[in-house]
Amino acid sequence: MAESETLESITEHERILQEIESTDTACVGPTLRSVYDDQPNAHKRFMEKLDARIRNHDREIEKMCNFHHQGFVDAITELLKVRADAEKLMGQVTDTNRRLQDAGREVTAQTEEVIRCRIQQRNMATTVEKLQLCIPVLEMYSKLKEQLESKRYYAALKTMEQLENIYIPRVSQYRFCQIMAETLPKLREEIKEISMSDLKDFLESIRKHSDKIGETAMRQAQQHRTFISAVQKQASLGCAKPLYSLNGRTTLQHNGLVAEDTAEEEEADDEVLTAQDLVDFSPVYRCLHIYTVLGDRETFENYYRKQRKKQARLVLQPQSNMHETVEGYRKYFNQVVGFFVVEDHILHATQGLVTRAFTDELWNMALSKIIAVLRTHSSYCNDPDLVLELKNLIVIFADTLQGYGFTVNRLFDLLFEIRDQYNETLLKKWALVFREIFEQDNYSPIPVENEEEYKSVVSRFPFHEAEIEKQPFPKKLPMSQSVPQIYIQVKEFIYASLKFSESLHRSSTEIDDMLRKSANLLLTRTLSGCLQNLIKKPHIGLTELVQIIINTTHLEQACKYLEDFITNITNVSPETIHTTRLYGLSTFKDARHAAEGEIYTKLNQKIDEFIQLADYEWGMAESDGRASGYLMDLINFLRSTFQVFTHLPGKVAQTACMSACKHLATSLMQMLLDTELKQISMGAIQQFNLDVIQCELFASSEPVPGFQGDTLQLAFIDLRQLLDLFMVWDWSTYLADYGQPTSKYLRVNPSTALALLEKMKDTSKKNNIFSQFRKNDRDKQKLIETVVKQLRSLVNGMSQHS
Repeated sequence: MAESETLESITEHERILQEIESTDTACVGPTLRSVYDDQPNAHKRFMEKLDARIRNHDREIEKMCNFHHQGFVDAITELLKVRADAEKLMGQVTDTNRRLQDAGREVTAQTEEVIRCRIQQRNMATTVEKLQLCIPVLEMYSKLKEQLESKRYYAALKTMEQLENIYIPRVSQYRFCQIMAETLPKLREEIKEISMSDLKDFLESIRKHSDKIGETAMRQAQQHRTFISAVQKQASLGCAKPLYSLNGRTTLQHNGLVAEDTAEEEEADDEVLTAQDLVDFSPVYRCLHIYTVLGDRETFENYYRKQRKKQARLVLQPQSNMHETVEGYRKYFNQVVGFFVVEDHILHATQGLVTRAFTDELWNMALSKIIAVLRTHSSYCNDPDLVLELKNLIVIFADTLQGYGFTVNRLFDLLFEIRDQYNETLLKKWALVFREIFEQDNYSPIPVENEEEYKSVVSRFPFHEAEIEKQPFPKKLPMSQSVPQIYIQVKEFIYASLKFSESLHRSSTEIDDMLRKSANLLLTRTLSGCLQNLIKKPHIGLTELVQIIINTTHLEQACKYLEDFITNITNVSPETIHTTRLYGLSTFKDARHAAEGEIYTKLNQKIDEFIQLADYEWGMAESDGRASGYLMDLINFLRSTFQVFTHLPGKVAQTACMSACKHLATSLMQMLLDTELKQISMGAIQQFNLDVIQCELFASSEPVPGFQGDTLQLAFIDLRQLLDLFMVWDWSTYLADYGQPTSKYLRVNPSTALALLEKMKDTSKKNNIFSQFRKNDRDKQKLIETVVKQLRSLVNGMSQHS
């Protein structure tokens, strides 16, 4: 057992020793540690084994050294022999090296120079290569600076884009490129600011030039309209042939003659100015392109539209005194037209800077403002000529903008409103004309001495009366001088109204209707009002009123000629269903009725003036035996007045005569029943009876022909029955027949009889009229008292019955 263990340990030690011999000394540690990890005292046996191994090696080394010792000695001997030669060789080598160094020093210097040159050459090549990359960048940047200096900003932006995207990335490592790259955004901002400044200058420029642009556009529209009207007129004549020349101009040949434009029109045609000729639009295009390139187009569009809206509001703000002259309106229209001509040009010359929707919105806003402004300022205008010029301006204004695609229907609707105002101004003007005609009229028939004068009057007024035409010269026409003047002025009014109706894009039927309505207003309102005022004037006497009635009769008859006149100038048949008729018939009838009423009033006033001259002695014992002087004067006045009425229509003269007689009878009755008259004698009754007899004689003399029987005398029937009752003293009959249709005193009212009887009763008490009755027959006094009582009972019965 012990022997086997010893053998194993010996084998293990051999392995360890082999491992130590074959292993690097740095890795011996684990091997040696295994010696101590084995059986106790193993390391001693290992050390013994190690010592034995060392001795074996020593013996081998010794054997080897002994084997090679002679060779070693021989080598040493040879080495000693070589030593001297080596030293000699060392000297030679050192000398040779010295000489070589001396000889190669210049070569070394030249070599170093060559190396340095090669390095420089390489550096230069590199530099050239880099410069070839940098030079295009610098050239582009220099080009950019030149473009900025020459204000070619759009090209400059394109250059910047190329620098950023192509050139600078190639040499981005250089500092100057970094500085350049940092500078480009600043340059872009400068370009934006400069272009925006140019845009602001442009906006200011077009604001100043809008007047000229609008004036040019409106003048061209007016020339075009004039040309179209001339062509249409020639076409309507049916004898014009268009001639086409090589230069594109058109002339008209009529009866072998060529009608050419005037030199002024030719010059205008040769030089047709447009908005581009008057305003440089390049700042807008440039700014639009710049902002488009910069990707900020929306900002520019919003700014431009905002600024144009502000300018629109300024343009649409009129001057406070615009309504005073036509130049104020023309300047206003020129500015508005100029503004929208510019917008139309921008709309078509740019893509999307302004849109049709934007311009339509701007136009609708402007149109509302324009209509409000015109409606306000035109209301201040009282001159029809100025209103007519305003209308012409509005038509040209509308036609101009319509040519640019803007809707102008509301402007023509406004013209209808202004037309009503124009008619009002015309009516006011013609009211003054009519008043002046009436003031200058002598209200007497027109005398004509010869055929020439007669034709002169007939040419101005459609007068045709066979009886007067047959009369020899000199003769008188029934109407006064104002009639043909009024007729001419009515035609002038129609012409003036027609001037406004032209160019309103309305049919002939509508124009005819407008003219007739205007003429109706003139007749029914203006002329009628002037006639009414004339009739009411205090200085217009009965003779003048009679002449006014005659004048209105002839004017009424002339209305059909006025209708024919309107038909001729409008070419609209009067048989058209919706044709408006002239209301002259009713106008002149109303004026005639007013004049008739005024005649009645003035006659009554004149009668009252004569009545006021009456001076009755109400207590007189007997009458004078003849009628009162004032009454005879009144009757003579009535006779002469009614002779003037011979030219009046029969009914008018009859009505005036009947009215005068009734008023005279009423005035005489009121005189008898005047409450201030307390007493009246029988003599005064007799005198009063004589005056009434004269009135009845006047009525029976037929001062105005046409009355049947005693119709006119019936005006005095109340007075006659009352006076007969007192003159005859027939109270028994009156009281007995009262209330009977066949009563002799049917028209005597009990209250009237009572009032007059009481006045006579008071007189009898003072022994004025009934003194002899008291002496001779006191029963009559009792009869009077009885009659008074019975009359009072009748009056009381009437009041109770009522």
